[in-house]
Amino acid sequence: MDALYPRLLVTRFADCFAFYSAILPPLTGATLDKGAPEGPYANWEVADQAVLVLYDRSAMAATLGTAGLPARPTTPAQDAAMLVFRVEDVDTALDLCLHHGATLTAPATDRPEWGPNLRSAHLRDPDGHLIELQSY
Repeated sequence: MDALYPRLLVTRFADCFAFYSAILPPLTGATLDKGAPEGPYANWEVADQAVLVLYDRSAMAATLGTAGLPARPTTPAQDAAMLVFRVEDVDTALDLCLHHGATLTAPATDRPEWGPNLRSAHLRDPDGHLIELQSY
C-alpha cells in the first residue's frame, strides 16, 4: 500500500514526463510503472511503492470543476511546496537535472548551518516546481 506520495499537477505534462523519466531512475532507482508522454497520468515506483505521480492539471481541474480559475498566481508568490531528493553527490545530480530541462534557482552550496556536511542545490522542473537536491 502506498501510504503517502507526491502527485504533481502539471501544465507541461510531456516536458515533465521527459524530465522525471530521465532523472528519477539514476537519483532514486524509481522505474515508470504507468503512463506515457501524452499523459494525463504517470507513476514511478521503487519496490512497488509510488514515489512520484504526475497528473495533468487541466484533467484535475475538470474533475474539480475549477477549469475557469487561473492555473498559477497572476503575480509572483513564494513556493508552497518543494520536492527534496537526497542524493549521493549534489553537483552530479544537479548537472543531470539541468541537462534534462531543469532551471537553476540556487547553486550547489555547503550548508553547515542546516546540518553537518549538508550540501544542497535548488532548481525548478520544467513546470516550475521547486526541487532541492541534498547530501549529508
